[in-house]
Order: sequence, then C-alpha cells, then structure tokens
Amino acid sequence: MKAIMASWQFWALASAGFAALTAIFGKIGVAQINSDFATLIRTGVILLVIAGIVWATGQAQPLASVPGRTWLFLTLSGLATGGSWLCYYRALKLGDAARVAVIDKLSVVLVAIFAVVFLREHLSLPNWLGVGMIGAGAVLVAYKG
Repeated sequence: MKAIMASWQFWALASAGFAALTAIFGKIGVAQINSDFATLIRTGVILLVIAGIVWATGQAQPLASVPGRTWLFLTLSGLATGGSWLCYYRALKLGDAARVAVIDKLSVVLVAIFAVVFLREHLSLPNWLGVGMIGAGAVLVAYKG
C-alpha cells in the first residue's frame, strides 16, 4: 500500500476522480447562482482545506524562504488556475457537464505541446498518438449530433 501511495499514477488517478466529482458537484452547485460567485465559494473552501492540511502536517515554511522565481511562477500558475476555474464554471452554467469536462481536458493536449516547446520534454510516437486520440476523443464527445 505504501508503494502505491508513493506512485504518481495513484495520485494522477485520484486527481481524475476528484476532477470528475468537481464537474458533477459544480454543475449542480452553479445551477441557481452566478458562475463567478460559485467560483469564489469554491476557492474559499479550497483555501481553508489546504491551509488546514499544511498547518496540521507541519508543512508550512517561512514565506521569506521561497525564492523569487518560485513566487513568480506560482503566482502565474495561480492566475492561470483562477482563469481556468472562472471559464470552467461559466461553461458548466451554460453547457452539459459531460461535454464541458471533456473539452476542459483538452488541456492534456495543450500540456503535451507546451511541455515539448517550453520545457524541452520529449514524447515518443506512441505518446503523440495518445495525445492525438485524446484530442480526437474530446471532439467526438463534445459533438452534439
């Protein structure tokens, strides 16, 4: 069990499960309120939960110990996350959860492209085929025919 908990695959699958619940719970939760306000509530809950985890596990660090480059990129990541959430909840308010979530997962295709271009990561031909199938699958699921 300890080996499973230390694997990236376990945590990635757990992330996928929580992301699926995010779409379902979010679609229900945004039904009677403004999507931006729903995002604010969600963000407050996340802030409280993560702060509790960091405090309870003793993982807090002095803010001065965080390098400037780290601050910059975590700030940019936070801004991108906020933009993503605002757009996601607006899309959930307007569309079907099954289609919105799948289109949102086109981020997988974009991450692969960005990782190769900006991080100099390398993907093999089977990796690129998988990325292509994810993209094609998203288009097929989003198709309303």
